Amino acid sequence: MFKHLACLIALTVSAAAYAEGPSCNAAAAEKKLAGAAKTSFLKKCEKDAAASCEMSSKEKKLNGAAKNSFEKKCVKDAVG
Repeated sequence: MFKHLACLIALTVSAAAYAEGPSCNAAAAEKKLAGAAKTSFLKKCEKDAAASCEMSSKEKKLNGAAKNSFEKKCVKDAVG
């Protein structure tokens, strides 16, 4: 039970940290991108977010379901 609570707290805190910057979709809208430029920008942004989230999960020493859940939410929040 304690491990689940600790994971939940860690996910909440880390999600708040990643929510500071603009999401990929917001950044694309701000840059007024459309069509292929927008698609390319979003693809690169999502790839960068995935790499960043993976590094963060390694720093937190997450494994298994906690790692997958953290990375999925982290990327979703970053992409917007």
